[in-house]
Amino acid sequence: MTAGRARTLLIALNAVLAIALVILLVLPAGDEDDVLPGAVIGDTMDFTLQSTAGPVRLSSLRGNVVLVYFGYTACPDVCPTSLAAITAGLERLTAEERARVKVIFISVDPARDTPTRVAEYASFFAPEVMGVTGTTKQLKEVADHFGVFYKRRDLPGSAGGYAMDHTALTYLVAPSGKLAARLDHGAPADTIAGAIRRALAPEKEVL
Repeated sequence: MTAGRARTLLIALNAVLAIALVILLVLPAGDEDDVLPGAVIGDTMDFTLQSTAGPVRLSSLRGNVVLVYFGYTACPDVCPTSLAAITAGLERLTAEERARVKVIFISVDPARDTPTRVAEYASFFAPEVMGVTGTTKQLKEVADHFGVFYKRRDLPGSAGGYAMDHTALTYLVAPSGKLAARLDHGAPADTIAGAIRRALAPEKEVL
């Protein structure tokens, strides 16, 4: 190999390494679309977490479509955007349809989010939204069941001290209690309303 060619290859290699370093530096610690191994569509879902009114068990809401979202009250943008989109989706429904829909906001920040704080946060959105939380162990079990990623990320010098990176999908549980769909962050209101209507529709009889 000639000296000129070796120099060219070295420059190219350095360029590749520099690009890789930039990518590592700009990527967030946790991606909002991260999904860990967990429940698959059709699995029966259940959990019990705490609200200001007492324990909330998912299976006690059978007969309703339940939208489940994981986040935290200090979330600066992703959580309020998602919950606002869910609220807009609910507003697309008829009164009869809406009466059969519940929304559970699960806080993954138990150090700051008490049941009272989560309830107050949920009240800023639709009346169907209930806020719940639990112990660190309980939250991990529920998150693992759904395949939800979340992780504390320290922010030295910030007012809050840390943020929570987390999956930003919305999980739709059918009236049967089975996981029916995962809705992407940023899903339009019409998409959310359509997914709810499909879950509310009676199953077609097999001829």
